[in-house]
Amino acid sequence: MEAQETRTDELNEVTLVGRLSQPAEEQVLPSGSALWKFRVIVGRPPSPASRVTVDALDCVVWAKRPARSVAGWRTGDLVEVKGSLRRRFFSPSGGGRVSRCEVEVATARLIRRADG
Repeated sequence: MEAQETRTDELNEVTLVGRLSQPAEEQVLPSGSALWKFRVIVGRPPSPASRVTVDALDCVVWAKRPARSVAGWRTGDLVEVKGSLRRRFFSPSGGGRVSRCEVEVATARLIRRADG
């Protein structure tokens, strides 16, 4: 298999449609790279195994085009994000090494503004 080929039986695509829990926040890393972080709240189908009715999913934006979109979103806005699930490793200022799973957003769009 050549390096440029992609296996068709493997796929990491995520699409979320939900409400923004709070406005996105820009974070500048020690490297100087900037990212935007936010959380999307999505409903879960009812299940007899769990009383949980929603999931709060962390999203991160590295690219400039989707960053411009999310920068203007407000709490409660109905949004759609598409991207890939990533596990990111980093060292917080207190030491140690931690990881976080989040959706790395490739595209983002506002579907409907929150009431109010």
